[in-house]
Amino acid sequence: MKKLVVLVAGLLSVALFAQAEETQNTKENTFSMKVQIRPRAEYRNGVLFPRPKDAESTGFINNRARLSLGYERDRLSIGLSAQHVGVWGQDPQIDKNGRFILNEAWAKLDFGSGFFAKLGRQSLVYDDERIMGALDWNVAGRYHDALKLGYENTNNQLHLILAFNQNDEKTIGGTYYAPGAQPYKTMQTLWYKHLFDKSFNASFLFMNLGMEGGDAEKQNSDTKYLQTLGTNLIYTPSNWTIGGTIYYQFGKTKSGRDVSAFLWAVNAAYQIDPQWKIGVGSDYLSGSDGADGKYKAFDPLYGTHHKFYGAMDYFYASSFVNGLNPGLWDNQINVAYKPSSKVNLSLAYHYFSITGDVYEGNDKLSKGLGSELDFQVDWVIMKDVKLSAGYSTMLGTNTMKAVKGGNPSHWQDWGWLSININPTIFTTKW
Repeated sequence: MKKLVVLVAGLLSVALFAQAEETQNTKENTFSMKVQIRPRAEYRNGVLFPRPKDAESTGFINNRARLSLGYERDRLSIGLSAQHVGVWGQDPQIDKNGRFILNEAWAKLDFGSGFFAKLGRQSLVYDDERIMGALDWNVAGRYHDALKLGYENTNNQLHLILAFNQNDEKTIGGTYYAPGAQPYKTMQTLWYKHLFDKSFNASFLFMNLGMEGGDAEKQNSDTKYLQTLGTNLIYTPSNWTIGGTIYYQFGKTKSGRDVSAFLWAVNAAYQIDPQWKIGVGSDYLSGSDGADGKYKAFDPLYGTHHKFYGAMDYFYASSFVNGLNPGLWDNQINVAYKPSSKVNLSLAYHYFSITGDVYEGNDKLSKGLGSELDFQVDWVIMKDVKLSAGYSTMLGTNTMKAVKGGNPSHWQDWGWLSININPTIFTTKW
């Protein structure tokens, strides 16, 4: 932490000195500094999975403290961000081993005519974040170590993302990649988006993931490849926003099983007036029931699952039990009300079902998992400061108990309160 403070102070001194030396007409460099403080208090009584019988509810306050530095000139941009994340009370008052780590460190090179390269630790966000997202709800966020090559103009965006991960600098021993860091060993992703007009755009994604399937004890590498191919369509006529998504997965699992899985989603929202907005949506992710040799459960990979499958994070943000992967069908309706420019209220209802077959003994269970109700309020207190709060409850079925554990017949709920303070505290040009 001390080293980082010294570094920041040095950068500020250099920037201020350079600013004083240069004239107004020669300023081509920009340096900025942003700070984010985001504590969130949570009451948990059945979040992620149903609370078991006689289990006590819990509460805590987590916090993100993030410092972001940015530098820009004509054809070069650099981003550097460090953060401390954790729970209030986790660190001692006198802490000699503070946890403050880099979450972003990248450089972007602009080659002109729309071509660029961005390399380093970075967030990868595409389309509606269903497959690749920033996961900003999570206190730590999500970041990749990758090289992004791209071309962009007014109506087209084309990105190629490449990644190759290892645990350490090896001298010998091959390329075995032990689990615990990035979830994949290699990645190649091609993404293209075209804006047909102001009301319609379409994007296409192909991702090839290399997953380490080798023996951990012998550390022999055996890479299995999983492919994901799909499209995302957005149509915005008048007061409507209509979206459609479909993806297909094929290739191999880590254990070598053949994969054949799919996801489709449709959604529509209508802006009734400046204050009221309503929406409906349906997401279908195929599941695997073990009836044949193929693995049929779709994996939404590195998307922001909290955004889609209920705020209580029962699905894909947390795992099913007993090795089950029964898929999910999420049908929802939502309404948002904006009484003023600074306040927004939203309410969403989800009905969840499995898409594969699950048995209890010889009896096949019903598909229905239950209902979730999510309420949220956001209030912009002042510039760069927003207060948010939410409350959710889950009413689960016997099938929910079979696939998620716990005891859904008991009352399950969750509440939270968060303040996000995120100002740009310093900007200079020279």
